[in-house]
Parts: sequence; C-alpha cells; structure tokens
Amino acid sequence: MKARLAYWGLRLGVGLVGLLPYMAAVWLGSLAGRVWYTVDGGRRRMATRHMKRVLGDEADVARASRSSMESYGRYFAESLWVRAHRVPEILAKTSVEGLDMVLAAKAEGNGMVFCVPHIGNWEVAAPVAVREGIPVVAVAEDLPNKRITEWFTSMRNDFGIEIVLATGRVEVMRKLEQGIAANKAIALLSDRDLNRRGVEVEFFGEKTTLPAGPAALAVKTGAPLFPVGVYFKGDGHHVVVRPAIEVPEGKRSDQVKKMTRSMARELESLILEAPDQWHLVVPNWPSDKE
Repeated sequence: MKARLAYWGLRLGVGLVGLLPYMAAVWLGSLAGRVWYTVDGGRRRMATRHMKRVLGDEADVARASRSSMESYGRYFAESLWVRAHRVPEILAKTSVEGLDMVLAAKAEGNGMVFCVPHIGNWEVAAPVAVREGIPVVAVAEDLPNKRITEWFTSMRNDFGIEIVLATGRVEVMRKLEQGIAANKAIALLSDRDLNRRGVEVEFFGEKTTLPAGPAALAVKTGAPLFPVGVYFKGDGHHVVVRPAIEVPEGKRSDQVKKMTRSMARELESLILEAPDQWHLVVPNWPSDKE
C-alpha cells in the first residue's frame, strides 16, 4: 500500500510540475531544496561535511551547503518537468565545451565512457550526445519499488538515456560492453561507491573508495574515459568534457587502480568549478558513518 501511494504521489508531482513554465518549475525546485535543507538535519549535516572538505573551514560552508540542496531541488524539478517534446528547449540553452573530443571518439567507432559527478543536472549531457548521433546508456539503482523504478526509467528515456539497472549481476557489465561495441556512450555517476568494493583513493583530502567500473570498462574495451560535468548556468546548462584519462602501462588490475585515482583528481576539478552545485548529500567517506 505504501509503495502504491509513493508511486502515485510521484506521478501527481510529475503532472503538476509539468504544467508549470520552466522558470516557475526551477524556482519551485530551488525553494523545495531550501526547505529540505531546513527540515532534514541528516542531509544538512552531510552537505555541510562535504562542503567543508571541498572548500575548507574558512569558507561560508553554511551558504554553500544550502545552495547545494537548492541545486538538488532544481535537479529534481527539471527531471519532473521534462518531456520528450521539451528536450529541444533545453538544448537551445545548453552550451558545450570539449565537444570536439567526443565527436573524434565517435568517428573512431570505439564507443566512449563518461565519468560524471552528482553536479548540476548531469542528465542534460545525454540529449547533447544524442543530438550528435551518439546513443547514451546509463546505470541506475534498482529501487525496491518497481513502479517507481519503471517511472524513473521512463523519465530518463525522455532525456534520451537508455537505462541499465544495477542488479549486481555480470549481465550489467555485459550490456555496457555491448553498448561500447555499438559505439554508444556509457554514462556512469562516479563520485559515489555504492557497494564500497571499489578502488581506494584520496578524495578531497580523505581516503574513501570510488567505483572501479568506469576505468575497468575503458581498459577492457579500449574506449576513452572522459570526465564530464554539467552545470546550471542561468536558465540553462553548461557541459564540460575534459580530455580522456590516460591509460597507464601495466597489468589490467593496476591500470584500473591508477585510472580510478586519476579519475578522482578529475572529479575534484569538475566539482571545484561549482562546489555549491554538488548535491551528493549522503555518506561518502568512511568517517561520515562514524
């Protein structure tokens, strides 16, 4: 019963937000994020801890933490607002930096991997790639509520994203490899290690783990691994594609570890471009759970 109510509550939210003009939806989402920051002490504490890591104690951490939650609210509002017929409107207000590298990778025909942090609205990268004739595949969490998972998948389809659910099975990697073989882009959120079985790295001055999947996929298939950030910019978005992470010499396991540590540095650089848009507000370092 609870699962059904949650599903229909979300569908109602999609319907209501979808009726609003874009800027009204953005304003409502930012307001919701501000309220969320005020009432949810756990999320507020995590946002504050993460902003301290990124900015240091001397910065206005409270303001940055609140802004990160407002950014999260805007992301959700845009996700609820988008429809397939509105994607051109989003693209018209989206600028791209580094597109030439993506087009060169497409021409080579070996596919590509995007490692993406939880910043801005990362999903806007997908319609940019699709516009250039590059299908996008992403891995998403397989939620307990199957109806919400199906709804989530359909929303991503409106952005041009083909979803593979993270079931933890070998078939997931096989599907991603098939996507690479078909010259698709595999987009992977890479600043959070869900199963804590990834590669140990130093991330913003403290040891944690980041997922090995992006580097492992790149090493195994030969596809370039591009760090990608998508930022809110006024009433639009700005996509930044950084040069592909170099593949080091050595055996495959060492290559994956070294590339993942290089990925950590790249993700830091992308996040530092707009730290108050980084809305990862869950435990991400071992000390967060202590």
